[in-house]
Amino acid sequence: MIRHKHVWPWMIAAIGFVALVAAAGFRATPGALVEPLQREFGWSTGTIGFAMSVNLALYGVTAPFASALMERFGVRKVTAGAMTLIALGSGLTVFMTASWQLVMLWGVLVGLGAGSISLGFVATIGTRWFVKRQGLVTGLLSAGGATGSLVFLPLVAKLSEAPGGWRTAAIVVSLVALATVPLVLLFFREHPADLGIPPYGADEVVPAPPATGNAARLAVDGLKSAARTRTFWFLSTAFAICGATSNGLVNTHFIPAAHDHGMPTVTAAGLLAMIGIFDLIGTVLSGWLSDRYDSRVLLAAYYVLRGLSLLVLPQLFDKQVTGFMVVFVVFYGMDFIATVPPTVALCREHFGMSAPIVFGWIFAAHQLGAASAATVAGITRDSFGTYAPAWYVAGALSVGAALLSVGTRRPAVQETRLEEPALA
Repeated sequence: MIRHKHVWPWMIAAIGFVALVAAAGFRATPGALVEPLQREFGWSTGTIGFAMSVNLALYGVTAPFASALMERFGVRKVTAGAMTLIALGSGLTVFMTASWQLVMLWGVLVGLGAGSISLGFVATIGTRWFVKRQGLVTGLLSAGGATGSLVFLPLVAKLSEAPGGWRTAAIVVSLVALATVPLVLLFFREHPADLGIPPYGADEVVPAPPATGNAARLAVDGLKSAARTRTFWFLSTAFAICGATSNGLVNTHFIPAAHDHGMPTVTAAGLLAMIGIFDLIGTVLSGWLSDRYDSRVLLAAYYVLRGLSLLVLPQLFDKQVTGFMVVFVVFYGMDFIATVPPTVALCREHFGMSAPIVFGWIFAAHQLGAASAATVAGITRDSFGTYAPAWYVAGALSVGAALLSVGTRRPAVQETRLEEPALA
């Protein structure tokens, strides 16, 4: 067994990265399959967008309860169960014949599974296993979702146009998710103390806390305590805008928006995958920066840059990939989820050991924002025949998120003390 105190934390982070990449496979699927589903079933963009909204909403709302379940039953069991749900939800779509089944499978089943292994999972690993390099690790793990899209999106788009169509793509995603289950069960460990080692960057072994009681009570108590601070509401609102302008709008509607302008689906999927490449770079860099600079300033800069890029996007769509579109892909990609490491850092600074659960609630706001944008953007396209109004509103909201980030107070001792008893 590997016992070296510097090896195990990074090994745990690597297993978490693989699980996040596999979970992201499903999130790469819907945007590439909007057109195939419309062709086969005749469903409107709004109908498919609603299924994704249910998915995104449950993905977010499940996160804080999943963090509490990890405290109660362990990260390994919850993660393995989540990957199994994703595999079932994606695999069973091959049998669906009605839109309500799309909502139940894509929306409910996969939403619950994906929500159980989301950014709350990232915060849990970073808080338990690392004292130093927490920002860097958070950035690496957060980028796992983007890497999953990078790996799966072009493949899903290609498979959707091959014999077997979108069903083959759904089965591939299901099998990849299922393959991660034994990896997690065999090699993942709960706490550094289980191995007799300190967290990375510490000198003393930290005893593993006792299993907590009612997981739902723990999650709700964490929300009640955090909700008494202005920091929580500012971060939650800004992160809701982050979700609306990333997962809800770009992930779900970039490909059909590009297709509206004559761009082939596979080409548009390739551009979205390129956003994933640069997001990987940008999020890791953001994690490194959040270890060194004021996270409030970093967040404000990220949101302003995102807003500017979205405001110009409607003018960049064309039948072919232009140089200006490549600039957008690089610029937006570097910023895509760079907001995660500084947001987690602020949670850790303000809420102490309760940070994973509090961040779970902030991430729930992120996904509710994403769910709203997925539905509203689809309705906008159905009503006006174009996505342009959705891009403009998203750009303006991003600037508002920057103002909220600047308005977040510096960490105060009383906030940390207020939150830490939530895990007692």
